[in-house]
Amino acid sequence: MAVPIESSTLALLALRCPRCHEGKLFSTSALNVTQFARMPAQCPVCGQSFEPEPGFYFGSMYITFAFNVATMFAVGIPLYFFFGDPDTWVYVVTVTAVALLLTPLVLRYSRAIMLYLFGGTRYDANWNNRGRVRQEVG
Repeated sequence: MAVPIESSTLALLALRCPRCHEGKLFSTSALNVTQFARMPAQCPVCGQSFEPEPGFYFGSMYITFAFNVATMFAVGIPLYFFFGDPDTWVYVVTVTAVALLLTPLVLRYSRAIMLYLFGGTRYDANWNNRGRVRQEVG
């Protein structure tokens, strides 16, 4: 059994389950272009549901929008200062290319942030012990 990550921030960055901080949120690698968004229905370690309600991840669109605005500024400002304000098409092509390359990571972290902030689950270091106690009592 893997040692859980104690910090919720580090668990979010590692894309782990919000309750046990051990189970992976995504089934495949981010480099798998056709299935980078595939998530199991529940945590393979603790059984926590990764979709609290139908359509839950529609809200992650707003987080994705914020990431893309940040990408636009992070690419556009250096283009302006280091390349002497190039033509508009250079901005459009460069920002689009970077946004497309970052899409798997942006989607994954948008969903993870959504789950951590609004999923209704918090880290429980004793989740495993509670299951054992229920089994012994019952």
